[in-house]
Amino acid sequence: MSINFKLNFTVSERFLRYVSIDTQSDPSSASIPSTEKQKDLGRLLVTELTQIGVNDAHLDEYGYVYATIPANTDKTVPVICFCSHMDTSPDCSGANVKPIAHKNYNGDDIILPDDRSQIIKMADHNDLKNQIRNDIITASGTTLLGADNKAGVAEIMDACYQLINHPEIKHGTIKILFTPDEEIGRGVDKADIKKLGAFAAYTMDGESAGNMENETFSADGAKLTIHGISVHPGFAKGKMESAIKIAGLIVTMLPFELSPENTEGMEGFVHPVSIEGHVETATIDFIIRDFEDANLVKHANAIREIADEVLQEFPGSTYELEIKPQYRNMKSELDKHPQIVEYGMEAIKRAGLNAKLCSIRGGTDGSRLSFMGLPCPNIFAGEHAFHSKQEWVSVQDMQKAVETILHLCMIWEEKS
Repeated sequence: MSINFKLNFTVSERFLRYVSIDTQSDPSSASIPSTEKQKDLGRLLVTELTQIGVNDAHLDEYGYVYATIPANTDKTVPVICFCSHMDTSPDCSGANVKPIAHKNYNGDDIILPDDRSQIIKMADHNDLKNQIRNDIITASGTTLLGADNKAGVAEIMDACYQLINHPEIKHGTIKILFTPDEEIGRGVDKADIKKLGAFAAYTMDGESAGNMENETFSADGAKLTIHGISVHPGFAKGKMESAIKIAGLIVTMLPFELSPENTEGMEGFVHPVSIEGHVETATIDFIIRDFEDANLVKHANAIREIADEVLQEFPGSTYELEIKPQYRNMKSELDKHPQIVEYGMEAIKRAGLNAKLCSIRGGTDGSRLSFMGLPCPNIFAGEHAFHSKQEWVSVQDMQKAVETILHLCMIWEEKS
């Protein structure tokens, strides 16, 4: 079945509402969610879902929003879920976002008014060449926009509105999940998979229109703790072994070919993200990424070998390296159920786009959901330059994402 009726899209209006709510997550917080303000958006979403007739919409104590759109077909259709995260990145301020709609984009530079040094140029943003005559939404120059992932949230919300208002779209039971804390790696820590009861899920958290991602990095975190020797600096000759300086030497010896700034495509990396310490003790936190799990071990060993080499010059000092798994490449789980990706690609094509299957140099909630028993590829949401003041999204791309969701609902019903 094609969508042969005119959709009254609500996605851009929803998006503009949602980005005005500060939902930045906090990696230093131990609470769940990491910031209470994420629940502000969750409460609004529950209110809006209830208003359009989704009767079981609710926000739980951990900041997750759950909802169900009941089946409207006599067929037995697998339950599918659509998921997006509500939080924004700690990398850039998400407070007092002032979204600006740039109508009928003509290819010129977009100068953001609150910081005119922030200029969005086609030369720097490749997908802008596909946006001529489209409407581009940006922030004003002093904050991120929040398209990652409020574009996905708005798309799923609009799709719910369309499903309720167009009963001619036949579908099975549809579950909705909005999560907190994805940006700090905790997005599904408290997700209730049993409550969802779904066979498959789709995160709406990708970039260019038409893209679908069935493969992510596998990811580990690594903490290197260095124990030096602290001595009064006035009497330190031949005695002091500074953990701070040892840490600096280790970082400078990391191979450039393993750095994120020198890798692309299917290449993995080792990335030091923070250093803290004193003369006696210092720690370096790393993230380790690769598409092959076995390479994570190789990358961790590279850190260990460098530490061993450096500490040969500091015989009184020691170190420990702690490795913690974070998430794994979802492709191995998705390959067990190929129809999940096949139906997604078909839905993108039915929305009138060129479907492209991609790998993502990162992770999504779907990475972990796939290993929790809910296989979950990632579909484009139209977000670009995420985590930055130059973040932008196209209204027309968001509308195509809504159409893709609706086609997916229909395809699962058709194929059952």
